[in-house]
Amino acid sequence: MKIFGREPALVIGAIGSLLTVLAALNVPGLSAGQAAAVTALVAAGITAWATRPVAPALYVGAVAAGAVLLAEYGFHVSDGTVAAIGGAVVAGFALFGVRPQVTPAADPRQSIRA
Repeated sequence: MKIFGREPALVIGAIGSLLTVLAALNVPGLSAGQAAAVTALVAAGITAWATRPVAPALYVGAVAAGAVLLAEYGFHVSDGTVAAIGGAVVAGFALFGVRPQVTPAADPRQSIRA
């Protein structure tokens, strides 16, 4: 499985990072930390579905959600700072934590033959 011709962990991480920042800044009824945590967990779930092994993606989701919730409720920083922390954690883990450890769920050799 490839998304936009790229491996899914990188694309989903980039999209999740962007959505985390957007969600943390403008979601009515949710705090910045809650919105960013939900978005990070959803991005991690999609990454886990699209790649194997599942564990690195789920670990990233838990750490990213924990980081933004800690920033929101433990440090009492601004919504912009919470968004920046959430986006940075999701993007950083997708690039350096998940990508080196996973492969697409589908056999990548099939797309080369097509």
